[in-house]
Amino acid sequence: MIFDRWSKVGVWARVLEQVQAMAHQGGDGDWIASIDSTIVRVHQHGTTLPRDTGGTVELQEVRR
Repeated sequence: MIFDRWSKVGVWARVLEQVQAMAHQGGDGDWIASIDSTIVRVHQHGTTLPRDTGGTVELQEVRR
């Protein structure tokens, strides 16, 4: 995977250093960033499965 390879060779550390240097030059040196790169992939056969689960739409909705 590209992410792992770049992590091992220090690409992400250099990207962070450059972003921080640019922020300091622009006067924005005091900031905190929270980045979420989470992804959820569908199984390779999951896209062709039938969608009918037998339940109603209301029961399939996510409730928060």
